Amino acid sequence: MRRTALLASAALVAGLLPWATAQAADEPAPVPVDRFEGEVPFASQPAEGIFTWGGDTDDPPTLRLTDRADAPEGGKVLTGGYDISGYGGFTHDFAATAPAHDWSAHRGIRFWWDGRNNGRKTVFEIKDGGAGGEASELWTTSFTDDFTGWKQIELPFTDFTYRTDYQPVGGIDHVLGLKEMWGYAVTLPAGTKGDFALDDVELYGTADQSLSAAVTTDAPLYPVREGATARVKVTVATTGAQPLTAPVTVTYATADGTADPGSDYRPVSGTLTFPAGTASGTVRTVEVPTRRDRTAEPAETIPLKLTVTGAKAPAETPQVVVGAHGLPYLDTRLPVKKRVADLLGRMSLAEKAGQMTQAERGAVGQGSDIAAYALGSLLSGGGSTPTPNTPEAWARMIDGFQLRTRATRFQIPLIYGVDAVHGHNNLSGATVMPHNIGIGATRDPRLARQTGSVTAAEVRATGVPWDFAPCLCVSRDERWGRSYESFGEDPALVESMETVIQGLQGRADGRDLKRDDKVLATAKHFVADGGTAYGSSTTGTYTIDQGVTHVTREQLADVHLAPYRTAVDRGVGTVMPSYSSLDIAGDGKGAVKMHARGDMINGVLKDRLGFDGFVISDWNAIDQLPGDYASHVRTSVDAGLDMMMVPYTYKDFTTTLTDEVRAGRISEARVDDAVSRILTQKFRLGLFEHPYADTTGAARIGSPAHREVARRAAAESQVLLKNAGGLLPLKKTQKVYVAGSNADDIGNQTGGWTLTWQGASGNTVPGTTILQGLRAAGGDVTYSKDASASTGGYDVGVVVVGETPYAEGVGDVGNGHDLRLSAADQAAVDKVCAAMKCAVLIVSGRPQLLGDRLEGIDALVASWLPGTEGEGVADVLYGRRPFTGQLPVTWPKSETQLPINVGDASYDPQYPYGWGLTTLTQVPKGSAATLRSLAARAAAAERHGDDRAGRTLVDTARLLVQRKADGHLTQAVAKPFADADHLLLTGRYGRAVEKLAEAYRAA
Repeated sequence: MRRTALLASAALVAGLLPWATAQAADEPAPVPVDRFEGEVPFASQPAEGIFTWGGDTDDPPTLRLTDRADAPEGGKVLTGGYDISGYGGFTHDFAATAPAHDWSAHRGIRFWWDGRNNGRKTVFEIKDGGAGGEASELWTTSFTDDFTGWKQIELPFTDFTYRTDYQPVGGIDHVLGLKEMWGYAVTLPAGTKGDFALDDVELYGTADQSLSAAVTTDAPLYPVREGATARVKVTVATTGAQPLTAPVTVTYATADGTADPGSDYRPVSGTLTFPAGTASGTVRTVEVPTRRDRTAEPAETIPLKLTVTGAKAPAETPQVVVGAHGLPYLDTRLPVKKRVADLLGRMSLAEKAGQMTQAERGAVGQGSDIAAYALGSLLSGGGSTPTPNTPEAWARMIDGFQLRTRATRFQIPLIYGVDAVHGHNNLSGATVMPHNIGIGATRDPRLARQTGSVTAAEVRATGVPWDFAPCLCVSRDERWGRSYESFGEDPALVESMETVIQGLQGRADGRDLKRDDKVLATAKHFVADGGTAYGSSTTGTYTIDQGVTHVTREQLADVHLAPYRTAVDRGVGTVMPSYSSLDIAGDGKGAVKMHARGDMINGVLKDRLGFDGFVISDWNAIDQLPGDYASHVRTSVDAGLDMMMVPYTYKDFTTTLTDEVRAGRISEARVDDAVSRILTQKFRLGLFEHPYADTTGAARIGSPAHREVARRAAAESQVLLKNAGGLLPLKKTQKVYVAGSNADDIGNQTGGWTLTWQGASGNTVPGTTILQGLRAAGGDVTYSKDASASTGGYDVGVVVVGETPYAEGVGDVGNGHDLRLSAADQAAVDKVCAAMKCAVLIVSGRPQLLGDRLEGIDALVASWLPGTEGEGVADVLYGRRPFTGQLPVTWPKSETQLPINVGDASYDPQYPYGWGLTTLTQVPKGSAATLRSLAARAAAAERHGDDRAGRTLVDTARLLVQRKADGHLTQAVAKPFADADHLLLTGRYGRAVEKLAEAYRAA
């Protein structure tokens, strides 16, 4: 029987059910949703059906219809098994091609559950509004399996709340109307293997009148200055905005809080009446006068208790808060150090623990736990965004969370953080920059700083003052799924790009952090995350990410630690340790997780390098430490971590931390140091004076000026590896055949960490694809993604191929990824390049192996992940700008060469580090004698500290070598060529030209 028919014949079916006679006379018969007798298939949208889902391939549960003699209804039940590491469950979606269902006549939804008495929580969601089950609003509640055998679980619709951590679409109306329902979903418990049995999902009872009318207040908190009057607006609203059909009364009275009635405020009480016929949206106001006593004191609260008859009451009791006043830490005339000391001396241990805690926005719901646990920080993980995902919604969300801090004694503001790693990449419509590997290819420190400035301005304009960027990893193995987060394989290159810190923060002394276009930066991931050995990871199916870095002390200092010296000198405000482990030869410790390495965090970072900001853990990273949870907390805090990113376990962390301090296992001095560091940055950011979002700069988000910076970065990041016969730049008179999977896919072009953690293929964000850029440039362009269209009659082909998005260890080679083009990409290259002269662009986060195909390619471009501005790529292809990019990493010939890096004793790559041909530039003529002259002049420039002249002379020598060596690179050429680029970046200009002369002689 079709579901629509089943619901339409509810009365007939209900008459056959064994418990129908037990229904109260004044209640309607239950209406079946799922009997699990086979009437609903296993299928997915747009057809009606039951289907599974999960965070990865192992997470979806197995489902089957099973004959059970003890079935509560009929002969079959839905059974399944699960072993979920991330998240997983199943859904029944009604057909999107049929009308939505009307559940408004019922009290709730219920079903039979075969209890295992395991104490696990199962989440149950219903779907309302929108175009269908997968484009609806999600409303959620849960039940606990604390019983044995079959039990009927009743979930009144009044128990369901709007899901705040994830919604499949933008906001619809945030109202559970029940007239347009699209089904339900069950999220099964994660972390432990289990099985379940479910039967007879049905609607029951008579509609609760409070479902059609609700009383709300305009805010949960009302901060006022001492002596001012708070005005609490009480609103009545109905589903569908219909007038009230029955009266609603609201009795109010001030209740006991931390403020003293009489001396701090005048108690009030009374009744508000909304008669039948009152229009939806009608507002009444309750005034609560406070009194001035001229005594310096912390904030005090005055709850306003509301008793509602005839409608759903507010979810929370609103509170009036008399602001903290007169205390030294609030005095902006005092130095930050004195303000911190005063505030710290007033705080309880619980309040200090709260400041050391960072939770995920989705975990705190509407935010009441912010005050309850005195939380110091929230974050948005990758893809954790407000609904709708707009600058205005971000600002409202963060202001709502900051409002919650007003209910704490000292009103310490939150510091909110995001992973804006290539622009404000969580925000739809933001300017998305090339990923760091592309920025490294530009070799342009001023441009790197500008990209940081644009990012900071867009992030701060949404109310976010803290960015978990830049990544200062020195990537030593392209098999690493985070390769594109690195500026390159040479620590000197990474250091040169750290101008991005000034772009984000402003001047190194922190004086610019209060500006509305600057944010606190984070140097990550301390230290040596880019050096992990292939095969050393023990995290899930990762092969290299979060693995072990084996180094000598000299290698650690010279390669991996060097960028952090620079970051500290540049005044970076926070540092994030790596998930990876560090194994230093000869120290006797073996491989130790970085979050436990006090010798590196306390000893090197804070003591030796003099870092005075605070250290923030990575996402749930302390859970990877050995021992029980108390030892995780103890080890990490003692190692020097100041704030813990514990997205969903913030309650456990704060409780455990306070217990460990009270027991003497963590010193209060260590806690005071951590909290002092955190408070210092909050004061420097101006959050105590201005906790709420300053949206002055919101109009500049995604603006033409910002996109122009991203466009220039995209252009400068393009590395021309091969250009036989001067095929590039293209001429607008040429007929151009464009093909390949990445030519017209902005999701692939922007990569991971774009709107979501892993990113996604397709039309995900506003911007311009490479194909659109080529067309906008005015060329004669024909496009065939798979090259299936006829290739006859064209002057040149442009084939844009490469990778699809990934992030972190999910992208590790060997974890479902490799360094070779897909079969479809290979076929497109082969077909186009066999038919005409061709340029191949590789859009990827790392080098791709081309093998024998390189011979048949006339021009080859490493496009990296250029971001949202595909016109920047077209700019260099059509000659609006010259190709100037240089390889930030070595381009290998084969995977057997990996890892391969500049400075290796054996070095024979496809293209060496620093390689990058030019266009629109007159390549100088010369000989070995010319290079000898250039070397002498470069050495003189070095002696006189003339960096500009030194770099120009080295670049001239590089162009000479590339012209001679192009097409026949050998090991004898590649090694000194790559070494020269490293020498250039370290200011040894004379020696760099000498190395280039060596390469010239070998070419």
